[in-house]
Amino acid sequence: MARVLTGIQSTGTPHLGNVLGAIQPAIEMAKDPENESFLFIADLHSLTQIKDGSLLRENTSAVAAAWLACGLDTSRTVFYRQSDVPEVTELAWYLSCYFPYQRMTLAHSFKDKSDRLADVNAGLFSYPMLMAADILLYDAHLVPVGKDQLQHLEMTRSVAQRINHQFDPEHKRKILVVPKPLSREDNMLIPGTDGDKMSKSKGNTLSIFADPKTLKKAINKQIVTDATSLEAPKDPDGSVVFKLYQTLVSAHDAEEMAEKLRAGGYGWGHAKKDLLEAIVDGYAQPRARFEELMSDREAINDELKKGAEKAREVAAKTLGRVRSAMGY
Repeated sequence: MARVLTGIQSTGTPHLGNVLGAIQPAIEMAKDPENESFLFIADLHSLTQIKDGSLLRENTSAVAAAWLACGLDTSRTVFYRQSDVPEVTELAWYLSCYFPYQRMTLAHSFKDKSDRLADVNAGLFSYPMLMAADILLYDAHLVPVGKDQLQHLEMTRSVAQRINHQFDPEHKRKILVVPKPLSREDNMLIPGTDGDKMSKSKGNTLSIFADPKTLKKAINKQIVTDATSLEAPKDPDGSVVFKLYQTLVSAHDAEEMAEKLRAGGYGWGHAKKDLLEAIVDGYAQPRARFEELMSDREAINDELKKGAEKAREVAAKTLGRVRSAMGY
């Protein structure tokens, strides 16, 4: 059995790209009896960006509610809040003491901002070691990662190998499990309203949890279409509306829209209306469940606390091995 671990930062309510590209695939993977799934909300990582306590709590609740609303089965998944397992920060310190400073300066999370050092806090600099602790604390075998996080996973593997070599050169005892990446290259790339990858930082997102009126306004205002007349044929392959629509519906329904666009007599306004209906109707149940959960924060906290108890049982064993090896 493989233990699969996934972390999600609490930087806001998950958008359509998060749902299609990460949440739904992770939930499906958790259903596999051959996998043991650990899923956590990385609220400690979020502190490198968010300094407002009430906003951080709100975001954490929204992320948890989104996963639960999309069908996460917590009886099959260890679902927890990162900050509820304090062992992770202790392990992060141990790892930091066995990883070279120079390698840390090459981390994308730091290097991308190194020309604006006034914006860099020490937490952002040490981000890779906290991420490594997130993974190594739970003896994870597989970690789903995109290209942007692959370097950080390699750092995780490197520090685990360093510690194992230092304290267990003959491999007589297991100190830290060295994880492997689970590539997400086959996952869908969800376009944003501007045609680029959907991302909060780019402001090009759509939310399945927004009310239909707000979602309609976002689709009509944010997705720019050309001035082709209603009657004229249109190219679906160059259309953001069509690209978004085909990620949400069956191949048959997508081809039906493509044919109508090519034939003419079907305008961009019609296409946007069909896109809106695909989101509103397709995610009606998750949206209702999300609203229900957000009005009952205790239900969310109860789920996260139950998961944290399970997570701490595993964390205590790993930390015990590391403490013993290092002389504590």
